[in-house]
Amino acid sequence: MYQVWSNFLNPGQIAMLGIVVTFLLTFLALKHPFSFLPSDHGREFAVNGGLSRGKLRGVGLVIVICFLIGSVLFLPLGAEYVIYAILLVCIMLSGYLDDASETPWSDYKKGAIDLVISIVTVITFVNYNSTTIYFGNMSLTIPKVVYIILGIILIWISINVTNCSDGVDGLCASLSCVVIFAFSMIFHDVLGSFTVANYLFVAALLAYLYFNTSPSSMLMGDAGSRALGFYIAILAMQSRHPFLYLLMAGVMIVDGGIGLVKVFLLRFLKIAILKNTRTPLHDHVRLKYKWSDSQVVIRFVILQILLAVIAYLIAA
Repeated sequence: MYQVWSNFLNPGQIAMLGIVVTFLLTFLALKHPFSFLPSDHGREFAVNGGLSRGKLRGVGLVIVICFLIGSVLFLPLGAEYVIYAILLVCIMLSGYLDDASETPWSDYKKGAIDLVISIVTVITFVNYNSTTIYFGNMSLTIPKVVYIILGIILIWISINVTNCSDGVDGLCASLSCVVIFAFSMIFHDVLGSFTVANYLFVAALLAYLYFNTSPSSMLMGDAGSRALGFYIAILAMQSRHPFLYLLMAGVMIVDGGIGLVKVFLLRFLKIAILKNTRTPLHDHVRLKYKWSDSQVVIRFVILQILLAVIAYLIAA
């Protein structure tokens, strides 16, 4: 389809048209949502968790589908991108099926799914790309086996910290918009068609935010947050600066990662840390410092923008 558009429009015009169409498609699909989407049951231990009860959940399925439709219509698709798109659907469906389940899936079940998808993703990456990574102007070529191991860890962490950050209306989507857009701004020469793909994903997320700003009427659920974490990890690898993920998604890492570390240490090593800190961190600041949902979103977004600026200075 991209070749058809290229007969009439230049690449910039195709990208702008794709942004508008993807936004409108997502907006209309969310305005008139699928009848089979589940309702949220509330979160017993989360701050204000009961307020989400009864809201439409799992609309990440809609977001991802609309993003992929936009990709098919407005991107020059290669084999590598198609494989990632299929894997994106798989990780999204794993989250959606959990959203729709009467009893939540176990952490081990989701962790096993994450591991399999991470392995396939990294193997795909090393088959299509070099394993040379950059630290500013310095480069280092990593053996494929080592890169695969590190890549699996990156993807697993990204999926799970992004998932954990989805607990306040508008937070996960807003942070993801900043992260994805920042990757396009900083690494547009390296990312190629992923640059435009990022704009399409942000357009879909903006349409979702129209309905997800506090007080929200719908939630992306694990279907959305897990897919976003997976996609952001791919961008980190495609940028050739994978360690800058620590800054590019720093707020998500701190917000969701602290809880993951606490659970890991307590479950496997019987070590309890940060006993007076509620996790995810967005629950802690709402409970202890009485931040409103809007304050959490705006302040976390500001911090993430600053971290993205620091990442730009390092990459440049």
